[in-house]
Amino acid sequence: MKKLGFGLMRLPLTNADDVKAIDIERVKTMADEFMKEGFTYFDIAACYHEGASEPAFKEAVAKRYPRDAYSITSKLSLFMMKEASEMPGFFDKQLENLGVDYMDVYLIHALNKGAYEQAKEWGAFEFVNQKKAEGKVKHVGFSFHDSAEVLEQILSEQPEVEYVQLQINYLDWESENVQSRKCYEVAKKYGKKILIMEPVKGGTLANVPVDAAEIFKAYNNDASIASWAIRFAAGLEGVVMVLSGMSNEEQMNDNLSYMKDFVPLNEEEQKVIDEALVYIKASISIPCTTCRYCVEDCPMEIPIPDYFMIYNEAKRAIRRNNQEELAKQKEAYAELSANHGKASDCIECGMCEGHCPQFLPIRKYLKYVAEILE
Repeated sequence: MKKLGFGLMRLPLTNADDVKAIDIERVKTMADEFMKEGFTYFDIAACYHEGASEPAFKEAVAKRYPRDAYSITSKLSLFMMKEASEMPGFFDKQLENLGVDYMDVYLIHALNKGAYEQAKEWGAFEFVNQKKAEGKVKHVGFSFHDSAEVLEQILSEQPEVEYVQLQINYLDWESENVQSRKCYEVAKKYGKKILIMEPVKGGTLANVPVDAAEIFKAYNNDASIASWAIRFAAGLEGVVMVLSGMSNEEQMNDNLSYMKDFVPLNEEEQKVIDEALVYIKASISIPCTTCRYCVEDCPMEIPIPDYFMIYNEAKRAIRRNNQEELAKQKEAYAELSANHGKASDCIECGMCEGHCPQFLPIRKYLKYVAEILE
């Protein structure tokens, strides 16, 4: 199987202000191109696009291709349920929404220390293994956001797990918060098949600062900035799939161009990444991946990831003393906040932080946003 997977979290939209307004015809076109080039792996979850992603997959892929032409990975999202008795109905609804009668891989979604305790209490591991025994799931595993220590605990206590989905990219590789390298090494130690999410960190590693981009382009002017991040992740030993949340045809075509005949990074290219990383780290004020898990339960309807993206651009403008760009970002914030909650409207309930897989201090960051942009 080719190592590039189509992540269905950030699909093209017909209305940029409505995450449910998926452009089905464009998704069909992208899926067709993806599969024409020999790629077959799709990754989804019930919460993506606030529930609209699963029906979009059904229309774009399941209804148009034979079942053996693709593989679909989905997730048991315990955070979307109130009690364990909801798991069977949740799973059956996923099959219906996706238009399939089995999952190729089924992951317990977004485990961390607290979620793992919930999964054990609810019997989630027994549930997914039962679905495997029934033939409704071919392979089981979990996606993970926590420390290497917690990952080791889970893998030592749940030996039947086959797949582990980890956030791995060259920016988070040595991060003490995300612990990409440490978690990767634990998964390898236990002999698990590794799936990689966020290899481009929500687009951060596709839109690097000018200084970093110049370093990449000086080495290989033909290679896209994003390709460095995807190839870094795909070249790691034990990695069987790297997910890319492709939002348009341009991203799709770029990814396909270098992943059709994948070549891992060489030693010189790794040094280029290390050199560029200095500038990338210095440019990021808020390391948000725009997964949008934080927005669903926000009582003030604050579009947190969008504000963080604007804030990061504003801070870059301030560092470059670019008043024109700063004014542009303030205008973008004013337009968005006219129809949504402002950063300063935050009541500090903490619901967002409970959902954040990056463990960001969102309430503190919203105060920074208000200070600069309001």
